[in-house]
Amino acid sequence: MLALLHTSPVHVPVFDALRDAAHPGLELRHHVDAGLLERARRDGPEAVAEPVAAALTRAVAEGARAVLCTCSTIGGVAEAAAAGVGVPVLRVDRPMAAAAVAAGPRVLVLAALESTLAPTAALIEEEARRADRPVEVRTRVVDGAWPRFEARDAEGYLRRVTEAADSVTGADVIVLAQASMAPAREATRVRVPVLASPEPGLAAGAAAARAGDG
Repeated sequence: MLALLHTSPVHVPVFDALRDAAHPGLELRHHVDAGLLERARRDGPEAVAEPVAAALTRAVAEGARAVLCTCSTIGGVAEAAAAGVGVPVLRVDRPMAAAAVAAGPRVLVLAALESTLAPTAALIEEEARRADRPVEVRTRVVDGAWPRFEARDAEGYLRRVTEAADSVTGADVIVLAQASMAPAREATRVRVPVLASPEPGLAAGAAAARAGDG
C-alpha cells in the first residue's frame, strides 16, 4: 500500500485517476492535512517537521510500504523524516526535477505560492549536482493564481497558470512547481517542455511501495 500525504483534498481524485490509468491494483491511502501548508507558509517548512513525522508514522502504522508527499512546500521536510519511519518517503516533485535538469540548463519554475519556490529551486539544484550538469534556475509566482485556487475556481486557476507558461521566454524547460498545476500542462502552447509532478511522482511512489511488498 502507498500512502499519500496531501495538503489539499483536490489531489485525491487526481492521484486516484492516475493510479487507475497507470497502476491498476495499487492500493492508495490518502492523508489530507491542509493545516500543514498553512503553518509552513506562515512559519517556514521546518515548523511542521514534527506533525509531518507524526503523519508519516501513522501512515506506516496503517500498513503503508512507502509514503508519497504531494506538497512541494513540505516535501523536503517529509524526506528528512524518512529515517525515523522505516519505509521510503518520497517527494512527488523529485522525478520532475531530475527530468528538468536533463532537459536543459535554463529552468523556469512557476508556482502559485511563494513558499513553494525556494524548496523547488533547491531540489532542482540538488538534482543538477547529482547529475553533474549545469543549471540556472529562475522562479516566478503566477499572479492571481492562488486566490482562484482557494476560491475553488479550477478553471480560473489553471487559466492563469497556462497564460504564465505561454509567456515564458529564455528557458529550456518549464517546471510547474505544484501538483495542482498539472492540468495546465496540456493547454500550454509554449515550445519548450512543460513538466508536472503527479504522474512521474506517483510512478516512483508505486515502485517504492511494490518493492516494500516484495
